[in-house]
Amino acid sequence: MSEKRFVLGVDYGSDSARAVLVDALSGETKSSAVCYYPRWMEGQYCRPEIDQYRQHPQDYIDVLEVVVREALAKATDVDPKAVAGISFDTTGSTPCLVNAEGTPLALTAGFEEDPDAMFVLWKDHTAVKEAADINTLARSWHTDYTAYVGGIYSSEWVWAKMMHVLKGNDAVADAGYAWIEHCDWMGALLCDRQKPEEVVRSRCAAGHKAMWREEWDGLPDEDFLSKLDPRLGAMRAHFSPATYTSDKEVGTLSTEWADRLGLTTDVVVGVGAFDCHMGTVGGEAEPYTLARAVGTSTCDIMIVPPEELGDNCVPGICGQVDGSVVPGYIGLEAGQSAFGDVFAWFKRLVAWPLNSLLQQSKVIDAATADALKAELNDMILPALSAAAEQVDPAESRAFAIDWLNGRRTPDASQLVNGAIAGLTIGTDAPRVFRALVEATACGSRAIVERFEAQGIPVNSVIAMGGVAQKSSFVMQTMADVIGKPIRIARSEQTCALGAAMFASVAAGIHADVSAAQRAMGEGFERTYEPNPANAERYNALYQDKYQVLGALINQHEF
Repeated sequence: MSEKRFVLGVDYGSDSARAVLVDALSGETKSSAVCYYPRWMEGQYCRPEIDQYRQHPQDYIDVLEVVVREALAKATDVDPKAVAGISFDTTGSTPCLVNAEGTPLALTAGFEEDPDAMFVLWKDHTAVKEAADINTLARSWHTDYTAYVGGIYSSEWVWAKMMHVLKGNDAVADAGYAWIEHCDWMGALLCDRQKPEEVVRSRCAAGHKAMWREEWDGLPDEDFLSKLDPRLGAMRAHFSPATYTSDKEVGTLSTEWADRLGLTTDVVVGVGAFDCHMGTVGGEAEPYTLARAVGTSTCDIMIVPPEELGDNCVPGICGQVDGSVVPGYIGLEAGQSAFGDVFAWFKRLVAWPLNSLLQQSKVIDAATADALKAELNDMILPALSAAAEQVDPAESRAFAIDWLNGRRTPDASQLVNGAIAGLTIGTDAPRVFRALVEATACGSRAIVERFEAQGIPVNSVIAMGGVAQKSSFVMQTMADVIGKPIRIARSEQTCALGAAMFASVAAGIHADVSAAQRAMGEGFERTYEPNPANAERYNALYQDKYQVLGALINQHEF
């Protein structure tokens, strides 16, 4: 089978990269592969105690070769010569400083082990002060560059992160010529277009995280950036003012990368984007559908017709950008900084004796202790979910705020914290876990209400990702709290599937994104309907407890 009808979508998540090989005409997923970042899994270059999370570019390179070659090897009936395109989605904002050749500094001599020379992962919050400086300056400038990113610039985004690195590391600052987002670097690397001035940059990344607007001639002006840091201002000249939607191509595979991946130099490389934006397409979202990628955090995406949004700037979200998701529509982004991470934190908390003391036991040997620890760690979350689900919501007094990793939407702040209240002597672990699940659902409701308060209807909700597919308790609670049905996307790899859909358009197999969705979409596996019996109780929880305690936390730093 040699007809060029196959495409690859590669999804770079927080912990691993996933590739899917899809027949773009039939929609059949022929194979998939996953590979974890080796250095990241060892905890290298990260300091959680100061919210520092860095990833080495070599990790991205190493896993790419593994997942693409493995996906091709598994699809024994697919001739690699029949692959027409490849596209990437990544986490974001995950930027890195590069030299004049466009090489990430960590891949150059002298910077191989310097975390500041690596990609700064989306959840790195070391730039809180720099984000505050950007917001202060923007409010006094002749143009408020934060107007289309919700009015608040976040420490999770590129300018704050690069400003923090430049101020804290002179050697890296002296070597840095420009910066690049991870989603842009993949296409630049594979097509040998890495020089900063030549990089085909993503509309999605630039618009949502770098304050790019066409009417501003691209990025914020040099004077504004120089006021923040002269080195940022100097970098602006190294960027083309143009950005591109993800149905466009960066180019074709270089000879080097065609050989490394086992493909041909005819393979078209599509313009990259952030994971949840492509996941929204992979999840078959339509206008006014809130698409929720539910994992360690959430990223919530909507698309709306530009003529209906008009000049309305939605406050407190993560940007509104023409064409950032689907060409011809405004992409709106929101999200929660922690979702699955909230449950993972509680698991670590209750497992502390197991993980810290079991090895000291005089009752069992070390091998048995290791096996028991592994077994029980796997059992904790499912058991907590099952027990929490049996707790009568009307009798549960504990409640919580989900801001354990700060707040992304509404109104971004990495200075706020999570909280648990309503505790009594009778509060046990399942009740606390239920309170945390309800808190994440309340955070979801706050996002829905922010859109609707701005006249943007949320006509339907779809959910994608591991938590959405694995935890019926979490998803039913979310449906109950927000009061809307939630459809669960069938595909286990909606982000990678969305990337494959974009690859099919960039490669010319499908005329546009809608055609790719119709041909390649996998539909939905189930729908969670709100339980009317819980509506009154959850309305009170949200309005009288979650909102009140959240307002208190927002006013004070604890």
